[in-house]
Amino acid sequence: MTSINTETGGGTETGGAQHELAQVNIARLRFPLESTELKDFVDGLDPVNAVADQAEGFVWRLRSDSGNATDVPVFGDAWLIVNMSVWRDAEALTGFMYAGRHRELMSRRREWFEQIREAMTALWWVPAGERPTVADAEERLLHLREHGPTERAFTLRTRFPAPVGVR
Repeated sequence: MTSINTETGGGTETGGAQHELAQVNIARLRFPLESTELKDFVDGLDPVNAVADQAEGFVWRLRSDSGNATDVPVFGDAWLIVNMSVWRDAEALTGFMYAGRHRELMSRRREWFEQIREAMTALWWVPAGERPTVADAEERLLHLREHGPTERAFTLRTRFPAPVGVR
């Protein structure tokens, strides 16, 4: 059984914000994680996660005892891997996503992951200090797939503001 670490990592404080931005990203592997075809991806995980952990606006990320989340089950499919994190806001998330090591690693994603037509990434607001579960992430992805972007689950392209005055 995989144990999941729910403690907040490094990064920044929320500065009194009432909500933080949760994100989930799942991918279907083209090869087993231990294959030579995925060696560069697997070798890049720890360095990229270390950069994320120190990024401006980073709050938390899903990880198991392995230090990452590649062994955390999602949708009951052994070929899917999950990345889930919480950020101060969309600007902090995109600032990390499109810079440095993460960008370099993701530029090779088509070598490692199948192209899927349905939504594989979703964003939603959580009360500050709350940590989403994989079940939460699965529900948000299914909602996005069925209804398109809404306040419940949205994308970077179609964003919704954090709720005001609600905890």
